Amino acid sequence: MTSTPTRAAEPRTASPELPAVSAVSAWATLGRRATAALSFRNVGAVYVWLLIVVLFSIWVPDTFPTAITVKQVLNGNSVAGLVALSVVPPLAARVFDLSVAYTMSLTSVLTAHFLVSSGFGPATAIALAMTAALLVGVVNGIVVVVLRVDSFIATLATGALIQSLITMVTNDSSITGVQLLAKPFSSIAQLDMGGVTLPVLYLLLAAVAIWFLLEHTATGRRLYATGFNENAARLQGVRTDRLRFMTLVTSALLSGFAGVVFASSVGSGSPTAGTPYLLSAYAAAFVGATQLRAGRFNAWGTVIAVLLLGTGITGLGLATSAQWATSLFTGSVLIIALVLTGGRIALPAVLRRRKPPVVAEADGVPVPGRKV
Repeated sequence: MTSTPTRAAEPRTASPELPAVSAVSAWATLGRRATAALSFRNVGAVYVWLLIVVLFSIWVPDTFPTAITVKQVLNGNSVAGLVALSVVPPLAARVFDLSVAYTMSLTSVLTAHFLVSSGFGPATAIALAMTAALLVGVVNGIVVVVLRVDSFIATLATGALIQSLITMVTNDSSITGVQLLAKPFSSIAQLDMGGVTLPVLYLLLAAVAIWFLLEHTATGRRLYATGFNENAARLQGVRTDRLRFMTLVTSALLSGFAGVVFASSVGSGSPTAGTPYLLSAYAAAFVGATQLRAGRFNAWGTVIAVLLLGTGITGLGLATSAQWATSLFTGSVLIIALVLTGGRIALPAVLRRRKPPVVAEADGVPVPGRKV
């Protein structure tokens, strides 16, 4: 019996096309991610911001498109950015803190009062003012979380109480003195590096801290879960009351720090320091919630919104426009930004709902308009 010789199996070689296919797939994936990241629905406010820059560069070409204007926008909106960031953590947990403007005014006048009238040093004055801000946050937390008062009403009432305390201390007059203009207190906001003042650095540090907290920690995920559905989060073991309490304390501390920076920048303690920042802070936070992380209040989207508004206001100032133009611009840009970003997200869903259903016939030809 003879055996049939078998042919030795040839070793398989890897197909030279596989690396090329993998590379093409990787590049295609990166392209899709880049397109999604730069899409209008993701960063619509950035494109509105660039449009504003182009318009003012054409309107006032001699003064607007300069490095001085860039520094002016950054320096002039750093305090507004701090106040806007102070409302992001509470909003992420679905809590309103309308007392941030009053807390800012309180720390501004208390710092000035302790420096000028009490003779304390800058460190002691700032520490006492920030302690007052901490107490405001604790009171807000007790009223909202422990006593179960709606945060919108509770913090508005707390703000009224703070304003009465401010009036008692200042008699509605700004506190001034050479102590506020001297170093080291004045250096807190007036020291600059290449024309960019320290408050810009404070804004960046606060944005990085809030971004890291919300995006890269378990606490941030629990905050978002609390904001999306507090009852469901509680059933999953999330301590929602503690998180809401801490967001109110954080908000008070950050807005209080903004008041100290404001007092250092203007050299006085103003009883109405925070009043102009309340609306712009919430406007920036809500516009920021449509950017980068659509549907979520986030730090960098809020910073983009603050700079967008600040660029337009600075441009109007350089164009010597009427006083009412600033309010008109702020309201218009906010509406346009929200409509363009939010509306373009919702529009396809509306169209899909209105689209008649399509049912395939037996022969495979789709017949529009026929209900299942």
